Parts: sequence; structure tokens; C-alpha cells
Amino acid sequence: MLRILSFMIVLLALALPGRAQARDITIDLTDPIVSITTGFTGTDLLLYGAVKQAGDLVVVIRGPARDEVVRRKEKVLGIWVNRDELVFDKVPSYYRIASNRPLNEFMNPTDADRLQIGLDNLDLRAKVSGKLLPEAPYEFREGLIRNLQRIGLYMTKPDNVVFLSEQLFRTRLRFPANVSVGTFTIEVYLFRDNKLQSTATTLLTVRKFGVEAQVYDLAHRYSLAYGVLAVIIAVVAGWAANAAFRKG
Repeated sequence: MLRILSFMIVLLALALPGRAQARDITIDLTDPIVSITTGFTGTDLLLYGAVKQAGDLVVVIRGPARDEVVRRKEKVLGIWVNRDELVFDKVPSYYRIASNRPLNEFMNPTDADRLQIGLDNLDLRAKVSGKLLPEAPYEFREGLIRNLQRIGLYMTKPDNVVFLSEQLFRTRLRFPANVSVGTFTIEVYLFRDNKLQSTATTLLTVRKFGVEAQVYDLAHRYSLAYGVLAVIIAVVAGWAANAAFRKG
């Protein structure tokens, strides 16, 4: 609450006349940290802010980059099997955009491509034997996007940016239960007369806390020990289940 009140003071100051030093866009989040604990089912955050002069806004949220593998399945003797696969390099693990009206009404294709705004404009590069391909095969690229949409990490359509007045705006950001841990970049672009006028950026941190954090840390920092422990637990659990079955 204190964070929101402090930011409201900034918004009021921005709205006052004669503020030549004020930024074109001021933004903030209701909470800069998403905490993943046991039972986490996803969360919503509010991004809010103000602009000095009216215009059109695009909000782009990108998750930490990671490699993604896409496999093509074929039916062999009545059974679906994986045949070909392609690795995509440094793919945003999360991608959503929001705008106050349809993008094609105020943003030209050149800006959309340069800023990678919209799924069609994402620079998704595949690699083979460690070398990047000039262009990823269409069916693999579409398969990658479709897979990430299916699990809720990529948008299917843009969200809405709501203007509360000519200067004040807000939009709601949704993060699903399977969201990646790491730093998310949130960029806001201000367009006026179909031209980019200004940008603002803020960061969001997604972290695991409690038991979830301990397990995550063990799995990543001590992967060998974690693997051995997982095998031991599986063997003990299997032995216990077998013993109980025999007694029964």
C-alpha cells in the first residue's frame, strides 16, 4: 500500500503544469517480486503509470531467455514417435503484450519488427551443432509458439491497457503457476501520430521461497547429489510399497 501511495504522489506531480523535467512515461508495479511457494497457482500484478501527453501505449513483458527444443512427431506403424528436433536459442520463457487499441492502428510494421512486438516479429533463432541458422523452418517456429501458448506462457491475443484519464493508465499482468524463475523485463512504448515517442522499462523478479527454494537450489547447484537422492528415494519408496503389498 505504501508503495502505491508513493507512486500516486509521483503521478500527481507529473500531472502538474510546468514540469519540464518530468519523464514522458512513469511506470511501476504493485509488487516487483513474485514469490513462488508451496501451492503457488499463479498470480496477477497491476502495472500502472502516467504519460505527459496523450498517446497510444504498448506494454511488452519478456521472461528470462532459455533454450527450447521442438520435436516433430511422425506416425510409424501406428505409433507416434519423435523424428526430427530443433533447438531454439535464447527464447523468451514468457511473452505477453498489452495495448490500448489494436497495434495496426497506430504502429507501423517497421517499428513492430525492430522492437519485436507481436509473436510474428519475435527473433526466434534455431541452432544446429552450436551454430545459428539464418532462419528457422516455419513449422518448427510455429510449433514452438503453439507449445508455449498451450501452457500459458505466451499470449494468444493482446491484453488491454486501460486509460483512466488522458494521462493515467493501468493494465493487469497474469503470471501462471508454471512461470520461470528469474528476471522479467517490462517495457512500455509510447506512440503518437504513428511514431515512437518514448519508452520506459522496469524489472520484475520471480523467486522461489521456503521449501520450494531449497529444492530448486539443490537441483541446480548440486545436480549430481540431487539425482542420486532422487534415485534413492524412488528405490526406497518402491521397496516400501512392495513390502506393504506382500504383507497385504
